[in-house]
Amino acid sequence: MTTRIVGTGSSLPANNISNDQLSSIVETSDEWISSRTGIRNRRIVKEETGASMAVNAAKAALENSGVAPEEIDLIIVATCSSDWQFPSTACIVQKEIGAVHAVAFDISAACSGFLFALNTAHAYFKAGIYKKALVIGTEVLSKLVDWEDRSTCVLFGDGAGAAVVEEAESGLEAFVQHSDGVKGSVLTCGGKAVHNPLQDTENGQEDKKTDYIAMDGQEVFKFAVKKVPECIHEVLEATHTKTEDIQWYILHQANSRIIQSVAKRLRVPEERFPMNMDAYGNTSAASIPILLDEMNRKGMLKKGDKVIMSGFGAGLTWSAAQLTW
Repeated sequence: MTTRIVGTGSSLPANNISNDQLSSIVETSDEWISSRTGIRNRRIVKEETGASMAVNAAKAALENSGVAPEEIDLIIVATCSSDWQFPSTACIVQKEIGAVHAVAFDISAACSGFLFALNTAHAYFKAGIYKKALVIGTEVLSKLVDWEDRSTCVLFGDGAGAAVVEEAESGLEAFVQHSDGVKGSVLTCGGKAVHNPLQDTENGQEDKKTDYIAMDGQEVFKFAVKKVPECIHEVLEATHTKTEDIQWYILHQANSRIIQSVAKRLRVPEERFPMNMDAYGNTSAASIPILLDEMNRKGMLKKGDKVIMSGFGAGLTWSAAQLTW
C-alpha cells in the first residue's frame, strides 16, 4: 500500500501587485524583475489570512476528492508564516471544515514544506495509523519581507494549496528528503525577540530588520540548481525510471532560471516543467500544491501519468517525490 492524491484545491488573495506597481514602491522595473526571475505579478493579502486561505484550499480539495471532512484522520499544514504561534493553523482548519476525527499539527520546512508534510502523511499511512489526510501549504510572506528591500520584496507572494491523500494500491513510488543546517544562514527570517526580566530593555533591542527575510540570492541559486537534479535522480534510480518517462516535473516556483537550469541538467524539455510564478511569485510551501491544483483542474494530469515533485528552500531543505497519477 502507498499514498495517492485524490483531490486538490487552492486559494489566493484577491489583490494583485504587478511589477509596475512595485516600481512605484522601490527602485526596480518589470523588465529587471521578469528577466531575472520570471515573476510579473504576485497576490498579496488584505482581508485574507494564512488560515482562511488554508481553509478555502482544504474545502476545495475535499470537494474535488469527494471525501467528507469527517473522514479525514490527519491534517498537516506546512507554513513558515503562520498567523498565530498557537493554536496551529492545522487546528484552525480542523475547526472550520468540521474534520472532527482528525489530529492536526503544523510543520515548518519553508519552501520544501508541502513535500515534507506529504511524506509525513505517507509515513503515517505506511505505519497503519491513518488512512485519509489533508496536506496543506499556506503562506503570508508579504508580512515577512522588507518592502524597502528590492532584492527580496519582488520575489514573494501569498497563497495556499491543498491535497487530499489516502491509502491506496498505487500513487507515491519514491520519496527523498534532505537538510543542510550548516548552510542555513543563506536564507533566513528572524522570529520574535526575547524580552524578559533578565534582558537589558534599553540596550537589548535588536535591529527590526532581522525580522524580515534575508537571502544570499547567488548561494540559493547555486544550491537549488545542484541539489534539485540530484534528488530527482535519487527517486528515478529508486524506481528504475528514465527521465523521459516522467510526464511532468512539478518544481517549487521560486525562479524561472532555476527551473530552466534544472531542465537543462536533466536533459528534459522545458515544456515538461510547468510554471506559474509569473502570476503568483514565490509562495513557499504553497507553490507546489497551487500549481498541482491548476494542472489538475485544467485536465493536464491524466490517470497513469508519472509525475515528479521537488521542493527546495530555507533550512536548507530539499526533497523530491515520484508518483503515478
